[in-house]
Amino acid sequence: MQSRPRTIPEATVARLAVYLRVLSTLADGGRTTVSSGELASAAGVNPAGLRKDLSHLGPCGVRGVGYEVASLRDRLARVLGVERARACVLVGIGNLGSALADYAGFGTRGFDFVGLFDASPARVGQQIGALTVRSLDDLEDVVAATGASIGVITTPAEVAQGVCDRLAAAGVRSILNFAPVPLVAPPGVDVRKVDLSVELQVLAFLGQQRLAPASSVEESA
Repeated sequence: MQSRPRTIPEATVARLAVYLRVLSTLADGGRTTVSSGELASAAGVNPAGLRKDLSHLGPCGVRGVGYEVASLRDRLARVLGVERARACVLVGIGNLGSALADYAGFGTRGFDFVGLFDASPARVGQQIGALTVRSLDDLEDVVAATGASIGVITTPAEVAQGVCDRLAAAGVRSILNFAPVPLVAPPGVDVRKVDLSVELQVLAFLGQQRLAPASSVEESA
């Protein structure tokens, strides 16, 4: 009887990606082993949480030694599916889209932009890194030719759903949405939303919360 594939909770997957980033940095710096405490601290979690997350992978570390950096990095890369390059397309070449398209770190982590698109004639033809911005009319052809499986949306909110629909229809199965609007995708297409304004508001709240005790003391004095 075949065993069922191990299911890893989405929140754990997000932390595994952080561990992979930390391990890649350690490996680049020449480290061969790392303790659970050190890895947990660098990833911003507690050691017990780290060990629980890594238990989804099966036995990983050696008591008294810790984790072999390169081995655990490669294992995480396989589990997360980033051991091979993933072709990505990006739609919306404004300030944010241009910055993302020009960020070299994606390439070193296994994500390769193969197409940049915009509906504005003023942006079509611009060179960003090794790619030329193409008309949105070319989207389906490029996805078909490159086998792109990931789409990144950095368009204005009012056109984001239409872009999502086109990406899904073209065969893209994973979408990262930076547009400030929720998207509806068909079954079999995963959408992750990144709302920068919400993240900034959370940071503002946390900063205010840290100052609250001091403010309360001053007000009561």
